[in-house]
Amino acid sequence: MRGSEAIRSIMAVTFCLLIASSALAQLNETPEAVEDLGVTEHLNDQLPLDTPFTDDLGQPITLGDYFDGKRPVILSLNYSNCPMLCQQQIGGLVSTLKQMKESAGKDFQVVSISIDASEKPERASETRRRYYQEYDRPGTAEGWHFLVGSGKSILAIAKATGFKFRYVEERKEYAHPAVLMLCTPDGRISRYIYGVQFDEPTLRLSLVEASEGKIGQSMDQLILFCFHYDETTGNYAPQATRLMQLGGYATVTCLLIGLIPYWLFRRRSLKLA
Repeated sequence: MRGSEAIRSIMAVTFCLLIASSALAQLNETPEAVEDLGVTEHLNDQLPLDTPFTDDLGQPITLGDYFDGKRPVILSLNYSNCPMLCQQQIGGLVSTLKQMKESAGKDFQVVSISIDASEKPERASETRRRYYQEYDRPGTAEGWHFLVGSGKSILAIAKATGFKFRYVEERKEYAHPAVLMLCTPDGRISRYIYGVQFDEPTLRLSLVEASEGKIGQSMDQLILFCFHYDETTGNYAPQATRLMQLGGYATVTCLLIGLIPYWLFRRRSLKLA
């Protein structure tokens, strides 16, 4: 019995060492896989709207078909067979959009371009259906678009947005950053938002900013006047100068409200005297 227990213990330790070695090997591969990847921001640059793609219904389109001059566009580069990162990113986006009053299709468009040139429209359609159902907001089906295209088209958009990615042969998957590009209704890049979880006020205000005031409420416009986007935190932070200006306007307004009745009363009193 003792001999068999010793053998089992040795086998267990050997198995654990093999697992640990495999994990360490993967950790050592990770930096090389993502080396030089990231995003070179091209703020305010015009996207190549004539770039051809195929939508999830198999119909030929151009990127410009989703820019109508009225609604901003949330643009992302992902792919349906991504084992983890893309699912987390799009899932995080959907979760945040569900918190917003504004709706896809009505107030903005969501466009995801596959970076896998071998992906077919049928696979893109499955992915679109999954996230649209997760969004679970009736009447918004026309706001979700998952596109596939040739390597040339994919690289054209990647270059225009500064999005860097590469295929990792040993893993049979793509290494890429997690980023959303907020685009203006005429196809210019307004804001980059990084990560897989998104702050609702930041995403909402970024859409208001990208829409150039075409969506959002009056309070959102006031907030944008007082706040600016902080690249270090990825959120909108108070801007001292704007707050001082707003405080000055409020002070003058309050003084006028208080003094105008006094002046009118004083003027009337002098006429009666």
